[in-house]
Amino acid sequence: MKRRSLIAILWLFFLSGVMSFRAGADSGSPILTLTIDDQITPISSEIIRQAIDRAEAEKAEVLILELSTPGGLDTSMREIVQRILSSLVPVVVYVNPSGARAASAGFVILLAADVAAMAQGTNTGAAHPVDLTGEMEKHKTLFTKIENDAAAYVRTLAENRGRNVEAAEKAVRESRSYNEVEALNEKLIEIIAKDRADLLAQLNGRKIRRFNGQEAVIQTQGKSVVAIDLSWRQKLLSFLVNPQIAFVLFAIGALCLYFEFNNPGAIAPGVVGALSIILALYGFHFLPINVTGVLLIALSLVLFVLEAKVQAFGILGAGGIAAMIIGGLILIDAPSPELRIGLPVVASVAVPFGLIMIFLLRLAIAAHKMKVVTGDVGMIGLVGVAETDLDLEGSIFVRGELWRAVAKTRVSKGEQVRVTGIKGLMLEVEPETALSPPKQASAVTLAEDGKAEAHQHSGSDL
Repeated sequence: MKRRSLIAILWLFFLSGVMSFRAGADSGSPILTLTIDDQITPISSEIIRQAIDRAEAEKAEVLILELSTPGGLDTSMREIVQRILSSLVPVVVYVNPSGARAASAGFVILLAADVAAMAQGTNTGAAHPVDLTGEMEKHKTLFTKIENDAAAYVRTLAENRGRNVEAAEKAVRESRSYNEVEALNEKLIEIIAKDRADLLAQLNGRKIRRFNGQEAVIQTQGKSVVAIDLSWRQKLLSFLVNPQIAFVLFAIGALCLYFEFNNPGAIAPGVVGALSIILALYGFHFLPINVTGVLLIALSLVLFVLEAKVQAFGILGAGGIAAMIIGGLILIDAPSPELRIGLPVVASVAVPFGLIMIFLLRLAIAAHKMKVVTGDVGMIGLVGVAETDLDLEGSIFVRGELWRAVAKTRVSKGEQVRVTGIKGLMLEVEPETALSPPKQASAVTLAEDGKAEAHQHSGSDL
C-alpha cells in the first residue's frame, strides 16, 4: 500500500514537471497581438516598431497586427514597412474586424506582411497618390513621377512576397479596391478568417518564406496569446495627433490666454490656455504642416484685432473668419482626408472664435478709453467733507475713507472740499465754493434786495 502511494506521488511530480516544462516553453515563444485602428501617423509607426522590438526580445512565435485604417502619411507607412521587412519575427497583418479597411497606406502595409489576412466584410486597396494642391494638370510630370514611384514600391513588395504584382499595381494606378474574396482570388492575401481564433487555426503549421528568402513554419497550437497594450503616453499622443483635436485645443488656448492677458491674476484661464496651446503644438509637430495655412491663421488674428479697433462695419472680422477657415482647411498637408481638418470642424471653431475675439477686444478698448475711477488718479476731482478745521492741514472724509489733507486756504469743519492733487498719502484740496462758478442773481433775490433798499431809504427820510 505504501509502495503504491509512493509511486502515485512520483507520477504526480513527473506530470507537474512536464506541465511546467510545456508552460515554460509556451511562455518563451508567445503570440503577440497589436491593434491599430486609426490613421497611419508617426505615432502609429512608433507603436508598431516598438511592438516588433518587443516580439524580437521575447522571441515570440509571431506578431499579429490587427489593422483598420483609412490610410495616412507616406513617410510613416514606409517606416512601418521597413521594420516589418527587417523583423526577426514573422509579422501577420490581419484586416479586422468586419467592416474594417486597409486602404491607401494600409494596403501597402498589408502587402509587406509575411502573411496577409482579412476578416469577412473587409476591403483593401485604393492606394493612388492624392493631389492636395489641385494643380495636377499644371504639374503633371511631377505627379506622374510620384505615381510611378508608388507603383514600383508595391510591385517590389508583392513580387518578393509572392503576391499578384499586376493586381497590386492596379490599386495604385487605378485606385482599385478589393473585398476579402477578391483579394484572395487575386492572390493579394493568403487567409480569410472570421475571427482571431480562426486565424490562429489557419496559421498553425503554415510554411512561409521570409523577405530575406529563408523559410519558416508558424506554430500556434498551445501558444499563449498576449495582447500589447498602449502606454499612457502612446494613448495621449494618438489622441493629440488627431488634427481636429489639435485645432480645437489651439483655438481654446488662444482665447484663454487672451483673456488672461487682459485680466491678470485670473490664473485659471492662463493655466488652461497655456496647457491647451502646448498640447496642440505637441500634436501638430507630428503632422506635416502647411506654412501657408499657418500664415492665414496668423492673418486672421490680425484682422480680428483691426476689426475691434477700426469701424470697418464687420468687413475685417468677416475677412478674419474666412482666413481662419481657409487656413484650417489647408493647415495639414496630408494625403488622407481623415488626417486633414474638415470644413464642419473648422467653421464651427473659426466663427465663434472670431466673434468672441472681436467682442473681448472691444470690451478691452472701451475699458481703456473710460475715465479712471480707481487708484490714486481716480481720487482727483472727488468732493469730500472736512472732518476737522483745515488750517493748512487737517482731515477730510472722501469716498467712504478718512484722509489727511492740505489746503492753501483755511477750510472750516463740515465744509465741502474738492480733491485737486495727491502727494504720497496726503490729498491736496480746495474749498468746493472756491471752485464753483459764481451764482447768478435770481429775480426773487433782486426783488428782495430792492425791498430792503427801499426800506432803508424810507427809514432815512424819517
